[in-house]
Amino acid sequence: MAITLVNPSGLPEIDAYRQVSIATGSKLVFIAGQVAWDAEGTTVGEGDLAAQVERCYLNVGTALAAAGGSFDDVAKLTVYVVDWTPDKMPLFLEGVARAAEKLGGTPVPPGTLLGVAALDVPDHLVEVEATAVID
Repeated sequence: MAITLVNPSGLPEIDAYRQVSIATGSKLVFIAGQVAWDAEGTTVGEGDLAAQVERCYLNVGTALAAAGGSFDDVAKLTVYVVDWTPDKMPLFLEGVARAAEKLGGTPVPPGTLLGVAALDVPDHLVEVEATAVID
């Protein structure tokens, strides 16, 4: 694997992700923000944050596989959530957990979660983009 994830001493250990990603591979992969669309472009989980998070992570997984990688190769995630408030965290984590069951492991690279006013279409509640490094 080209990515080693760590929580260095002196920084808080957070269950949802690791603080540092160390990349040693040679192929950089930049995945555009993935929204809750299925392969036909239909929104999945309209109004359901957990379902949309799950779909976004699965779409990222599909994009990673097309590049010859998996979530094990992700150096960083950036997540955009419409009208984010901390009380939405359980739904967000539920979606991640559901995707992890299907992907074969919990994606825990360093990440940034940003609250935004809106995304590309009104039905989308979340968007996830990834940067990966593959050997």
